[in-house]
Amino acid sequence: MKYENAMVPNKEQMKGFFEDEHGKAISMVNLLKFKDKAEFPEDHELHGADMTGEEAYKIYGAAVTKLLEALGGEMAFSGDVQRLALGEVEELWDYVAIAKYPSRQAMVDMMMSEEYNAIHAHRDAGLAGQLNIETV
Repeated sequence: MKYENAMVPNKEQMKGFFEDEHGKAISMVNLLKFKDKAEFPEDHELHGADMTGEEAYKIYGAAVTKLLEALGGEMAFSGDVQRLALGEVEELWDYVAIAKYPSRQAMVDMMMSEEYNAIHAHRDAGLAGQLNIETV
């Protein structure tokens, strides 16, 4: 099984957010891989800060949890990956988070909001890549 961590959905994956809107609640399983050191852009107030990727991402995570709750969703689970209990992969992810959204549209609305835009730099600074798995 091949897998590839990414930072943004490809064109086909993005299209899936807008097709077949079933109106059901979704849960997004996030398998996260952090950068060793956070990398903020030069124009960001935290550029050059001595911060791990995990620390930067967790600033994002706390803020996105508030946005999620305001939409009627919730952060259902989050935790550090400890070990692989079954199967094989070349490299483990660092963290798992499961976010519940009232609908796909609610997730898109959050991602398009000004509030989300304001915190997104922390995600990019801390995250090396991830897999997102949509479930219903």
